[in-house]
Amino acid sequence: MIRYSDLDGRKNAFIFELDDVLYPEKDYWFQVYYLFSSFLEYTELVDAKVATELMTNTYLAEGKQAVFDNLKSKFSLDEKYRSNFIHLSRTAKLPLKLLLHQDVLNLLQEIVIDRKEIFIVTNGDPKLQLNKIKQTEWHGLEQYLTCYFANETAPKPETDCIDLLIHNHNLQRKNLIIFGNSDIDVQCAVASGIDFIMMSEFKPIQP
Repeated sequence: MIRYSDLDGRKNAFIFELDDVLYPEKDYWFQVYYLFSSFLEYTELVDAKVATELMTNTYLAEGKQAVFDNLKSKFSLDEKYRSNFIHLSRTAKLPLKLLLHQDVLNLLQEIVIDRKEIFIVTNGDPKLQLNKIKQTEWHGLEQYLTCYFANETAPKPETDCIDLLIHNHNLQRKNLIIFGNSDIDVQCAVASGIDFIMMSEFKPIQP
């Protein structure tokens, strides 16, 4: 397991993916499903509890791409509700703040104390990803974050967004680390010539 103190002290900037790296992505979607089910209960008299369970179970078993189609099939919903669902997913005001993994929070705090830079480079719909970021409990760390939405250039593993970040902030690849959780993150780091750490390998300092 890797601790912050084990990292090369010459590293002066750290790049993170958002979903399932900084926080559990399901925490966002399960709240969206709850809100959408409540909307359907009001408009179509759908049982909100049953709809929520169907959506969360589909997410866990088949992934988020299958959620609306399964819901539509189960309740014979009009296709028009797909646009409602997409809109809600991008703009939802969540009942509860999204919470960072505790080990990630500790890591980010250590980086800030060490006066080094933190970047979020995230794939996905920029509006959706921004909504997640806005509704995360950052414990005051938000002022130290710089965010890039890879889809505005080219999604990872393409390196366009990383290259732009390096240019904009006058950084050197040898002084960066990318933290991620997927093969896409690994491929992006390799193609960028930047050291990579799988988030599951990181262990925070124990209190």
